[in-house]
Amino acid sequence: MEQLIAIIEKGQPFFNAIARNKYLKAIRDGFISVIPIIIFSSIFCLVASVPNIWGFYWPDDINNALWKCYNYSMGILAIACAATTAKHFADAQNRDLPKNNQINFISCMCAAIIGFLLLSSDTIATDAASGFNTTYLGSKGLLTAFIAAFVTGIIYKFFIKRNITVKMPEQVPPNISQTFKDIIPFSVCITVFWAFDIVFRAAFGFCFAQGVIQVFQPLFTAADGYIGLAVIYGAMSLFWFVGVHGPSIVEPAIAAALVANMTDNLAAFQAGQHASAVLTQGAQYFVVCMGGTGATLVLVFMFCFLAKSQEMRAVGKAAIVPVCFAVNEPLLFAAPIVLNPVFFVPFVFAPIANIWILKIFIDFLGMNGFMYTLPWTVPGPIGTIMGLGFQPLAFVMLALILVVDFVLYYPFFRAYDAQKCAEEAEISEEELAAKNAEKAAKLNDAFQGKADAKSVAAGAAAEAVKADAPAAVATEATTASDLNGKRVLVLCQGGGTSGLLANALAKAAKERGINLETAAEAYGNHVDMLPDFDLVVLAPQAASYLTDLQKDCERVGNKCVACRGKQYIELSQNGDKSLAFVSEQLSK
Repeated sequence: MEQLIAIIEKGQPFFNAIARNKYLKAIRDGFISVIPIIIFSSIFCLVASVPNIWGFYWPDDINNALWKCYNYSMGILAIACAATTAKHFADAQNRDLPKNNQINFISCMCAAIIGFLLLSSDTIATDAASGFNTTYLGSKGLLTAFIAAFVTGIIYKFFIKRNITVKMPEQVPPNISQTFKDIIPFSVCITVFWAFDIVFRAAFGFCFAQGVIQVFQPLFTAADGYIGLAVIYGAMSLFWFVGVHGPSIVEPAIAAALVANMTDNLAAFQAGQHASAVLTQGAQYFVVCMGGTGATLVLVFMFCFLAKSQEMRAVGKAAIVPVCFAVNEPLLFAAPIVLNPVFFVPFVFAPIANIWILKIFIDFLGMNGFMYTLPWTVPGPIGTIMGLGFQPLAFVMLALILVVDFVLYYPFFRAYDAQKCAEEAEISEEELAAKNAEKAAKLNDAFQGKADAKSVAAGAAAEAVKADAPAAVATEATTASDLNGKRVLVLCQGGGTSGLLANALAKAAKERGINLETAAEAYGNHVDMLPDFDLVVLAPQAASYLTDLQKDCERVGNKCVACRGKQYIELSQNGDKSLAFVSEQLSK
């Protein structure tokens, strides 16, 4: 096992490089930006559809109103994703360009939207008017949206980098100059998409978005099988185990399938058919990652209530609330689970077992797959039941998954608990030996007629307090003066873990009367926020982005730092240390 982990760990730089790939990051960050659309639209979907399970149907006018809001949000998901992906890709391209010659991401977003529409929509002509065919403007067009965003970003960089733009006199205001600067790359983008669309339709008789679906459909089908699901979610856990944020590598490859399959499941359910897709966003959030990557929900309860080790119980108590809301970094880094050989097998295979159980229930017992999207922070058991539409079989499946996860984790948990108890016993024996030695020394000193050791120790302690008191006060005052009026941004992958440190800093600063502003955000959404902050702190799972973040921070003149796993957990639990850490970074 140790040799296997060593081999995997050697590949960590390669995995980090994949996670930092600007194309994969743009897909991930662009997709994260549109998740509010998915969640918002699903609220109306839940209200409209779930009552049908108990035989209640809304009147037609209310039902149409509910579905209109869903269709006008989820129905244009790909359009929004083309814009957000183009924005994040432009931000990545700008890191390689001079500060005074950057891509205008708003113009880039507009070009990507128009390009996507040219590639994915047919014209609907009637006697009265004409409009867009919306078939591929929603989740089915996500792959085309990504392609449109990348082509747009590449074209813009080509022209901006070489200054092939319309240049205006210095007397012209910057906003007007920027408008003319965008004319050439914008026009080239639209012309390229328009010409490609004409050629493609002439050659194949349908739009490019439909062609993309046909090409990738076999891959989506294979990914929805037992082997495909095992590879996808086994890899996600494996990457996390070696300290690389697995979803950053895996999700971009399956993001389109996750959402499209949810849409297909809902359409099949409404048509009275079997919603058979397994690879869905809901399955990933609430079955595979129940409690976070590695399906650690049952494990944190073991730590909290079954562990004999004092350290493990303490970790369990500190981590149980975050893990219940799918933020399991406190457990991953404090236990630790990451790079801990004891937990390698259950951490990798529990998610696979969970998704296989879901597939068995769908394939052989006729249960419908996930149809409704909920926020990823909804506790796993609740998200499972609601995402599956309160089906009776969902309750049975949930109970089985919890039992299987318990069985998989329990023997390894017991082994680690025994190991920790032995370590704690050894520490206690060493402390006892030290105390005995101290007592012997005191007795020896007393026998030789020297001053009483206890009195000497007490006097020395008092002198130390006197000597250190001014320094302690001075240090606290210095920290307060360093932090007053400062602003700190904490970044992680999804915006959950970053809240741990941001909240700890805010609470500690408030208790000490320090005017410190903190914020938590997902990496990728930070670029436009940077000028408003003095220091940016990367959580451990986002530490591989430090090089890119340094480039972003250099452009605005602020500082950044990345935290290690245990260090981050300690800082989030100790207000004094977190304030001292921030003060130290700002003073460098």
